[in-house]
Amino acid sequence: MAEFHEKMEGVRVGSKEMDSGSDDFEKKAYNVRVTTVSDEERNRVADRLATAGKDIDDVINGPAAEFILEKLQSMTIDESLALLHEALEYHDDDLNFPTETLDKIKLLLQGQGASQMDAETYELDLKLEATLMKYHSPYPEVRAICDPTDDPTMPAETIRAYILGIFWVAVGGFINEFFSLRQPHLSLQSAVLQILLYPCGKFLQYTLPDWSFTCRGTRHSLNPGPWTYKEQMFSTIMVNVASGGSNFMGYVVTLKLDMFFGQKWVGFGFMFLMNFSTQFFGFGLAGMLRRWCVYPTKAVWPTVLPTLALNRALLMRENKRPVHGWTLSRYKFFFIVFAASFLYFFVPSFLFTALSIFNWITWLAPKNTVLAIVSGSYLGLGFNPITSFDWSVLNYSSPLVAPFFSTVNRYIGTIIGGLMMLGMYWQNYKWTGYLPINSSNVYDNTATIYNLTKVVKPDSTLDEAKYKLYSPPYISIGNLLNTGASFALYTLAFAYMLLTDWKLLSEAFRGFWKGIRNRKSSNYETYKDPMSRMMSVYPEVPDWWFVAIFVISIVFGIIAFTVYPTSAPVWGMIVIVLISTVIMVPSALIYSVTGYQLFTSSLSTLIAGYMIPNNGIANMMCRVYGYNTDEQAEGFVSDQKMAHYAKLPPRAVFRGQVIATLVQTFVTVGAIQFLMDSVSDLCSPTQASHFVCTFPHSLYSASLLFGVVGPVRTFNQLYPVLKYSFIIGAVAAIPCYLVRRLFPRQMKYVHPVLILTGIARWGSSYNLSYYTPGLYLSFVFMFFIRRRYLSWWTKYNYILTSGLSAGVAFSGILIFVALTLPKAQLLWWGNTVSTSGVDGARKAALFKLPTGTTFGLAAGSFE
Repeated sequence: MAEFHEKMEGVRVGSKEMDSGSDDFEKKAYNVRVTTVSDEERNRVADRLATAGKDIDDVINGPAAEFILEKLQSMTIDESLALLHEALEYHDDDLNFPTETLDKIKLLLQGQGASQMDAETYELDLKLEATLMKYHSPYPEVRAICDPTDDPTMPAETIRAYILGIFWVAVGGFINEFFSLRQPHLSLQSAVLQILLYPCGKFLQYTLPDWSFTCRGTRHSLNPGPWTYKEQMFSTIMVNVASGGSNFMGYVVTLKLDMFFGQKWVGFGFMFLMNFSTQFFGFGLAGMLRRWCVYPTKAVWPTVLPTLALNRALLMRENKRPVHGWTLSRYKFFFIVFAASFLYFFVPSFLFTALSIFNWITWLAPKNTVLAIVSGSYLGLGFNPITSFDWSVLNYSSPLVAPFFSTVNRYIGTIIGGLMMLGMYWQNYKWTGYLPINSSNVYDNTATIYNLTKVVKPDSTLDEAKYKLYSPPYISIGNLLNTGASFALYTLAFAYMLLTDWKLLSEAFRGFWKGIRNRKSSNYETYKDPMSRMMSVYPEVPDWWFVAIFVISIVFGIIAFTVYPTSAPVWGMIVIVLISTVIMVPSALIYSVTGYQLFTSSLSTLIAGYMIPNNGIANMMCRVYGYNTDEQAEGFVSDQKMAHYAKLPPRAVFRGQVIATLVQTFVTVGAIQFLMDSVSDLCSPTQASHFVCTFPHSLYSASLLFGVVGPVRTFNQLYPVLKYSFIIGAVAAIPCYLVRRLFPRQMKYVHPVLILTGIARWGSSYNLSYYTPGLYLSFVFMFFIRRRYLSWWTKYNYILTSGLSAGVAFSGILIFVALTLPKAQLLWWGNTVSTSGVDGARKAALFKLPTGTTFGLAAGSFE
């Protein structure tokens, strides 16, 4: 313990004799010794910490307040001014930093006269703000789920934590993979798995014997005592691997099903090798991203905060003092919401399905094509003020998790994109008026689904003679807008982040290179924030460990590429890996701040199309690594940020993630095989249980367009505008940056990358019906309540979204097993009205093609 005090200034640890179980989580003995403290100081500190979601009675005599009070006593005026100057410079353009706190810091730095405070109040406020900056998080939502102190003696990586983690990884991985092809998908998300972990942990606490063994001087017991907060978080991080599923299974479906590429050689060996490679590829890359996305204070990761909040609710006892009139504990609140959500989901999912996709405007004139195109939820764009009463739809954009500015920016972009589509569609731009407006499918010149077998050789490469006799591939205006916006997004994001965050990027690159050259150097050396100081006492995971995992995953991929008839060259995979890794840095930065994930798979498809022309399967095989760059790596790195907040030993987290990933690799292969064997009519747009396979359809379309046909034909003959998207994105970054520099306050919450991601939302079966209700919820909870009732928001908001999601997931699984598999049906108007018209048929277009005619490029003008 003495070594701990020597390493980290200001951090207090728990007494070794203290029971570290959940009952004592909120009352750790931090050995804090406070000098004379005035009532004003104590009340002011308690008030600031209470606004972070903690009851003021719990706070005022709690360890966090005592710790901050002690540090407040030792803070000087000069140190306070220096700290606040540094904070102002660092957080001035921080989108998540509270505006009121930033304004207060600016006022305090102007001096006592400008602040119009008396000398005593000014000095107290100055020191308090500086103390919170130096010894706690500057974000109230983070203070709500983190303590400013740590107890390194609390058990975390225990045998029982591994047992529960592995078990629920297997269960969650299977269920989540099985439902991943449903629209909207159902999953056992992190919140659900946490709820399952907690009673299991308590059960093992009372039932397991205290059998133990000693390894390298450390005693490892089967039952070390009460189930602890850190054990709960350790197991949660393991099961988070399962909650994300495996995106490679979507590629398996596209490769194997007859309606796509129909490759019968795809079996267990190939699926395992590629699944192992893609999963661990993301994990290895995540470790190399820590300096950009885990250690910096600005990397808030709003998507992980609900998980931490729920764990605190599970393991902490609470005072029932009213919070804006509410006395309900978090734990009780969760189960009330969970039960209500569980029961209610039977209504939109089975009893009255029209409430799920509430396309009520089209009911007024179900045969009206124009009405369906504009307001429809299946075929159309979803311009409809009330689109759903189903939480699985309402929660599609994570409205109670993503910051309000992020939701608004993306929604504005989606509206802009929708209006652009309507204008171009009515002008029949590039013959799109003959096709459904927002489809991810590829069509031929008769407006029917493109028949791949008519243009490929037995090895699935393009047969040019057959191609000339058949038809070029055509895509909807939604798909065209999505593709163009996605291309522009890469260059805009990369250039914009270089301009706005060059200092952070360059420092992290230097730190990473230093870590590779000097294996004994600490990753925390350049980070002086409270979290990093506390974490510096634990042995760090060397960067070369992650590099080794990264290399091993690539080797597994090379084996799969060469042993099986993928027709994909290894060098193509390597090029995609290198390019995607570079783009990953700004992408992960955006995700860590805004909660929005920027995908890079479209760029990989294009690059592979140039490198390996006229080969759809090879194109898709290369693309999988571009997709996993963001999908898997950002998932793993967000879990590492969660471990950073929870103060878990980094090497324990590394071991837990490796084991969980290995288990999930096997489980997801079994899940997708079971899905293909047990679900009839899989991936059909009218599949009874909504297993419509949105991602495989999108993947297949892109592989046709840029793989089989190739980007040269696509850009030069079909859609020349697409090749200019990259230039537009790069050039647009400059004026966006200049406007932000000239008007920093007015443009603080305007993010061009997020707006463009909103435009890129189109081109699949998702439309405004899935985003409009999320905007309403985000305004209410992430803007209005967060500003007016911050104590209520920080105490209940994340619990609310967790409870609703958990109820839907369990209810959805029960409905599928008990009603869908036995093919139970409830046929009445409420279950048929939403799909009985033009919108539900999903085939109508603005212009009808006369029988026996074609559209598009004339015969002989394409090759």
